[in-house]
Parts: sequence; C-alpha cells; structure tokens
Amino acid sequence: MGTEAPTPIVIPVHCAPRKAPCPKCGKHGRRKRKLPPRRVRTVAYKAVAYLEISCGEYQARCGCCKTFRNSPDGVLPKATYDNKVRDLVLGRILKDGMNVEQALDSLRREFLLDLSTGFVYDLLHDHAAGLDMAEHRRKVLEHFRGTLCVDELHLGRFTLLLATDPLADLPVAFALVAANDRDHMRRFLKNLKTWGLNPRVVVTDGSNLYPGVLAELWPDAAHQLCVFHVIKDINESILDAVRRLRTAMNRRGKAGRKKKRGRKGAKSKATAARRGMSVKEKAHFVFKRRYLIVKRREKLTEAERSDLERMQEYLPELATLRRFADRLYWLFDAPKSYHQARCRRATIVRDAAFLAVPELAKAMEQLAEEKFAKLMAYLNSPLGRRVRTNNHVERTNRMIRFWEKVRYKWRRRRTLVRFVVSKLDDIWGHWSAPEAEADADAETIPEPKDDKPCKPQREDGLRQLQIA
Repeated sequence: MGTEAPTPIVIPVHCAPRKAPCPKCGKHGRRKRKLPPRRVRTVAYKAVAYLEISCGEYQARCGCCKTFRNSPDGVLPKATYDNKVRDLVLGRILKDGMNVEQALDSLRREFLLDLSTGFVYDLLHDHAAGLDMAEHRRKVLEHFRGTLCVDELHLGRFTLLLATDPLADLPVAFALVAANDRDHMRRFLKNLKTWGLNPRVVVTDGSNLYPGVLAELWPDAAHQLCVFHVIKDINESILDAVRRLRTAMNRRGKAGRKKKRGRKGAKSKATAARRGMSVKEKAHFVFKRRYLIVKRREKLTEAERSDLERMQEYLPELATLRRFADRLYWLFDAPKSYHQARCRRATIVRDAAFLAVPELAKAMEQLAEEKFAKLMAYLNSPLGRRVRTNNHVERTNRMIRFWEKVRYKWRRRRTLVRFVVSKLDDIWGHWSAPEAEADADAETIPEPKDDKPCKPQREDGLRQLQIA
C-alpha cells in the first residue's frame, strides 16, 4: 500500500495597503507596486500548510532608504518559515529538553516539516543575538535580595562560573572560562561588582578560590560556607572509619582452620545454624548497612533501628561513630545564637572518645575555629533571610548537567554560551517577583493571620528553581 503526499493547505494573506511604515524609522511611504505572491511554510498538525503572502513595494519618504517592502506580522522578511515554526523549534529545544535531532524528528512526525540542522543552529544564533542582556542585568539588580550563591561547574574542557540569588529564586549571571582558577573567579565577581551588585552574604563551598577574592571585592559581606558540603565531607570520614573497622573484622573472620571443600551436608548446616553468624558474615552485615551510621536518627525506620542495634552488637566501636554523627546533626540543627553553636562545638571537639579515632580527629578539622565562624555566619542574618547551604546554585548546576547529558557533550564554546544564554533568558522571562517581598531590614517573618498551624519552613530558605 503506497503513501500519497498530503494536499497542501494554502492560506492567503494580503499585506499591501496603500501606505505602510518604514521598517527602520516608522515613517509611512506610498505604495509603488504590488509584488508577486510568495509562499511561506507555516504550522498545521499532520498537514502541509503555506501562507500565500501578497506584499507591496513602497516609496520611502525618509532618508533611511529609497524603497522598502513590507511583511505581515509573524513573518520575517525573506523568511522561508514563519515565526510559528521558529517558536516550535525553540520550544522543543529550550523547554522540552530535546537535542537537535530529536526536535527535527518530532516536527517531521507531527507537522510534516523537513527542517535542516543548519536552520536550527541559525535560529539559535539569531535568538541569542537578539537578547537584551542589559535588561536582564537591570532586572537582577532591581530584585536582588542581598544573598549571592556562587559555584563552578566543569563542562568538558570549559568551566562554567554561576551565581544565583536564592531568596529571589533568580539566576544572576554566568561566565564560561577556560580554567577554574582564582584569576577567572576574580574577573567574574568583579564584573558583578561593576554592575552595582553589593551582596550582604556570599554562600560558597569550601574551595580556596573564594576567601581572598571575596575579602578583596566585598570586604563588608559575610562569607557563608555551605553547611551541606561540610556535613557531607564529615560523613565521608565517618564511613572511612566504618570501612577500616569492617576490614579488620573481616580479617579476623578469615582466621582459624580452613573450610573443607565441597557442599555442606545437613548435619554441618544444622551445626552452623545453631552456632549463628560467623565473624565474616557479621562483617558483611555491617558493610551492607554502613549508611545507617550517618543517617539521621529521626529518619530511621523500625527495621533500620533494629539493624543498627545489631551492628553495634557485632562491632561495639560503631557506637562511638554513631554518637559522633548524632552530635554533628545536633550541632547544625538550627542553634539560636552563635554562642550556643560554639558551646555545642566545644562539646564535640573536646570529647576524648572522638579524638581517639583517627578519622574523627581528621573530620573535626572541618570544625576549626576560623572555619566554624563562616559556617555559622547565617545566624547574623534576619530570620527570613538565613541561607546556610549552596543548594540553590547546585540545583541549577544539576539542570545544566542534565542538558549536557541530553546533548552528549559540549563541543564548542560558542554553542555552549548560546544555549545557556537562551535557557537563562527563558527562566528570566517566566520569572515573577514574589507576591510579598520582605523588607531589606525586616528582622522576623510576619506571623500568619489565622490560627491554623503553619507548615514548617526549610532552614536554608531555598526554593526549587523552576524552569517553564
């Protein structure tokens, strides 16, 4: 059974009035002649549709040109496809997360559009070139809430430096650099300062790129280290101690007489069942459930609590590691003041049982006095503006990483910049200011008007960055 070509749909569009405005200055000119109709491809589901456009040529009455030709709304001059086709391509790439080949296959299947990859690349180039980045900067400065999250992301041989505003839920700026070093970071942050951006708090991870640069550019701004990254690093040290203890226990399980070759008989199995788990099996049990040592106690299920007790029975040294993890969460669970946080820290770092474990002694270097002051810098901010993690910019990095996976890899610098600029413009275009922005000098969050219990807010004050 053969397939017949669909009958084209032709939509006549008349656009040849007696007078039309000049496309450069807007001054009206008089029509000289009508041009022959031309066809422009438009969108129709499962059909081939054309716009048959009748335009005119006009005598200019200004100094811009001698003559000009007009074009209807939604169709660019000399264009083969109207703006509906262009919007479909941009929507599938920027909003639906498709790569170029997927977008072309989708349009070919649904709208019978046979587009080329060159058309898509030219479209992305024209879209990025037509963006008003100065307007974006003015919008960011107008709605900036005083807290800046900064992070870097490696994309192939490039490094993306990204800054966001977690309180306004808004990306601020980005820069694509060749190397992740202090000079490029200083240049990036200095450009933000040149814009007029003066943050009160700057949130970063523990990289050594930031302290000197921030002290140079914004000496009055508080430097907040990401609490999430510090807890993650300390938990890794705790798990290193668990691995060491488990390895030693496993070695003890291999000592003694060698097992006989062959399968066990019924009598041997009954004897092993009466004896219980061997030391090697206990070591395996501990290793498979090692995450329970660092999991928050309030999130443990009944089965996990039972397993944790068995782990501490098999390996009593785990009790010290579990107590250290509990103390760590107790330290960072929203202390009311910096003095209270320091008292909690002193309780941990002076514990002799913790200092006796090499991995815990190394982990407590993360709680050094100078570093701890930056970890608790958020306590000096008003209650409604406390941000203690870098999660907002990390989520944006995660989305960019997802875009990279869809496109296999970033091959050229210009294609990467073009795509990120277009994507951030889409975010900025759909962003709206919060209905009730707190005053910059507000000290507390206003109480709810009704007596219904209010849902507890997140401690870091962050919201998920939305992409339409």
